Amino acid sequence: MTSDDAPFTLRLARDARDLQAAQRLRYEVFVAELGGTGPMVDHQARLEMDEFDPYFDHLLLIDPTRDPDSLTDVVGVYRLLPSDRLALSGRFYSESEFDLGPLKASGRRLLELGRSCVHADYRGGAAMLLMWNALAEYVLERGIEVLFGAASFHGTDAAALAQPLAYLHHHHLAPEALRVCAKAGQRQEMNLIAVDALDRRAAMAGTPALIKAYLRLGGFVGDGAWIDTAFNTTDVCLVMDTAKMSEKHRDFYLRKQVREG
Repeated sequence: MTSDDAPFTLRLARDARDLQAAQRLRYEVFVAELGGTGPMVDHQARLEMDEFDPYFDHLLLIDPTRDPDSLTDVVGVYRLLPSDRLALSGRFYSESEFDLGPLKASGRRLLELGRSCVHADYRGGAAMLLMWNALAEYVLERGIEVLFGAASFHGTDAAALAQPLAYLHHHHLAPEALRVCAKAGQRQEMNLIAVDALDRRAAMAGTPALIKAYLRLGGFVGDGAWIDTAFNTTDVCLVMDTAKMSEKHRDFYLRKQVREG
């Protein structure tokens, strides 16, 4: 699809070049900008990749005015794994950090989201909204019932993240039937501040825009965070039940205009 509002094209990756362009953008954001790394990061080619890439769909936001031969035309990425592809991948990516037992036992159609990023030059505009509209089409076409995936705070200092982590724990904890849990080892408790001592303004200021967007759509977080030292992040698992969205949230997924209340 081509947006009527901006010179962008939105589509799934079609070939190895498309995937490399997505991995190039991921390198620029997650490695060069945020200091992450990983066993399959190729610093010479400037590619951030892992063993799960072949099994995911890769939703691309493409600026056709940029040179495709230099792999810089992809300016936004979302990585998507429907649950019916688990027979190929063996597990979800986020299972290394979170116990997804409640989701997998639900029998519902799941979609794991991850590696979401937008080039620095395109942030603050329509790029993310356009990607979410394309994601909505993907979800509706496949009858997805629950969206989930790890979302990250930059840095691994839990004390510095105490306000937003505690706010999520007290106000946005997933219902028990969907409550995934961070695994032991690098688990970080989120209940770091008593509910009556929370500073909502500080908590919201310290919460990444993507996480706040999920919360506005009715999303929840799992129990506990995970300290990802390789990516220099503190991860929470976001869960969104599409059947329990309010009418306003459903309007978003039907690509109607959303006005924040």
